[in-house]
Amino acid sequence: MPGLRLLCAGLLAATTLTHAAPPSHFGVVLGNGLLCRDQTSNRYYFDYLSQHFGPPYKREGGAYWFRTEEAILWGVPVLEVIVSDESFPYRFVGAVTDTTPEELEKAIQRQDGFSYAKIDASRYPVRESKPGSRIVYFNTRSKIYCAKFKPLPPALR
Repeated sequence: MPGLRLLCAGLLAATTLTHAAPPSHFGVVLGNGLLCRDQTSNRYYFDYLSQHFGPPYKREGGAYWFRTEEAILWGVPVLEVIVSDESFPYRFVGAVTDTTPEELEKAIQRQDGFSYAKIDASRYPVRESKPGSRIVYFNTRSKIYCAKFKPLPPALR
């Protein structure tokens, strides 16, 4: 039965990893990425999220989706983080927060001093910061993301 004990211990460790609390540097790493303060490397964010939250729970709409239980950014709960896959024409990292775009904008401004401008006059306006971060409505919640152009591979230039 030593093999069975080892298998159970491995499964327990894997289960614990997928439901682990966010690392202490989550706010710095993801916060800077979402505010477009850093490079937007989808590989980097995919590896980071996989390491700390386990594998993505789905792949949809040109993105990998990660559940981020207990994660907080700017004092707001973060429910999911999305990272672009290779099929999408831009590299991006985004997060779904459990608050409205108005409240998320206020929280970011309080903590980081970032301002957002409404870039359209619709009922649900898109908000954009000078570095290019955007906040949009996502049903009754908000989604914040940073997207960057993905250049052609060197062999095609």
